[in-house]
Amino acid sequence: MTSRYQSPSVASDGQALPSLRRRQNRLREAAIHRLLVACALVSIFTTVGIVVMLVVQAAGFFKEVSILEFFTGTRWTPLFDPQHFGVLPLLGGTFLTAAIAILVALPIGLASAIYLSEYAKDRVRRVLKPLLEILAGVPTVVYGYFALTFVTPLLQNIFPNMIVFNALSAGLVMGMMIIPMVSSLSEDAMVAVPRSLRNAAYGLGATRFEVATRVVMPAAVSGIVAACILALSRAVGETMIVAIAAGSTPKLTLNPLESIQTMTAYIVQISLGETPHGTVEYYTIFAVGLLLFIMTLLMNLIGQWFVRRYRQRY
Repeated sequence: MTSRYQSPSVASDGQALPSLRRRQNRLREAAIHRLLVACALVSIFTTVGIVVMLVVQAAGFFKEVSILEFFTGTRWTPLFDPQHFGVLPLLGGTFLTAAIAILVALPIGLASAIYLSEYAKDRVRRVLKPLLEILAGVPTVVYGYFALTFVTPLLQNIFPNMIVFNALSAGLVMGMMIIPMVSSLSEDAMVAVPRSLRNAAYGLGATRFEVATRVVMPAAVSGIVAACILALSRAVGETMIVAIAAGSTPKLTLNPLESIQTMTAYIVQISLGETPHGTVEYYTIFAVGLLLFIMTLLMNLIGQWFVRRYRQRY
């Protein structure tokens, strides 16, 4: 006959096991929490370290060169006599190539996103989207030599006066590189639009193209704009394509057929190790790098503000 009562030792063991298990779970969760906090702090400290390094090193440059001359000068010749430290030619070259790139990537990327989101079948989408994103995995040095050895000769057949190193071929190939960024992020934003909005538009007699352009795109405008700003930031910070194909001539021009130099290409040129450490020429690396960091930071902040301001909640 089984007793109705358990012995005290058995009862205490039964209560101790769940208590021990809860204690182990709390310790495990605490360890995971500390690990995640440490990972977040590593990224924060890395960003802070980069900013501090740029500011401290750039201060050595601005001790020798006035900020007014840096931002208003139209000549950039820190390695030649007489020296000039006007960053406008580098800014102009950077924005010229980035503008060409975004003019290429924006229509093609949005058209691709509309097709993948509204027209393509699921089976086709699963095949085409990874194929399109392969472009983002190609090394940028390959894009640079592709622009120099393939795109430039083709353009020279159209523009006989074009020189080998020019902003047009670099901008076109850079636009091809950022097409996956625009199309993939925009397509994700369009897919997130509720199906009920599409069905309502179809019920009113709208065509598929009208639904895509007048219903889906306005509803996903925050994600589309964020994708475009992110792609523009990527184009502004691109290095190898412009260093190989655009040239190394700091020139304030709007002619894409001429050789120019971007901010990133100048940093590559000076970073080869031929400039003496501690000189004003050496500190130009950090002055230009700090300006480039501020530019990309502002673009990202504008993108985040736009997303928060115009994001649709369903």
